[in-house]
Amino acid sequence: QVQLVESGGGLVQAGESLRLSCAKSGRTFSWYTMGWFRQAPGKEREFLAAIGWRDRITLYAESVKGRFTISRDNTNNTAYLQMNSLKPEDTAVYYCAANQGLPTSQPSAYGYWGQGTQVTVSS
Repeated sequence: QVQLVESGGGLVQAGESLRLSCAKSGRTFSWYTMGWFRQAPGKEREFLAAIGWRDRITLYAESVKGRFTISRDNTNNTAYLQMNSLKPEDTAVYYCAANQGLPTSQPSAYGYWGQGTQVTVSS
């Protein structure tokens, strides 16, 4: 079994930063591509970023490129999403996900999901 637990969400003001963490338990962390998604009320789940397990190739959505940075620590079985210059439109529930393939923006490729952490950005 693979379990993912997100943390680090909260309420911040526009322009501030947050770092989300995703702790993975179960099968070997380093074999999985890790991804971050978000879902705002009434909207579809949106891909943000992914990082591969082998050579750490990264993939970003255009909407967050330059503001968000994905990273991983295979020693501590944790993935991170550093979010800078947050905007009110970044308000959503943020999810981490894992898949055994290459980094991709397709939610259907990810077989494991966390429960999500709320991020609220006030103006």
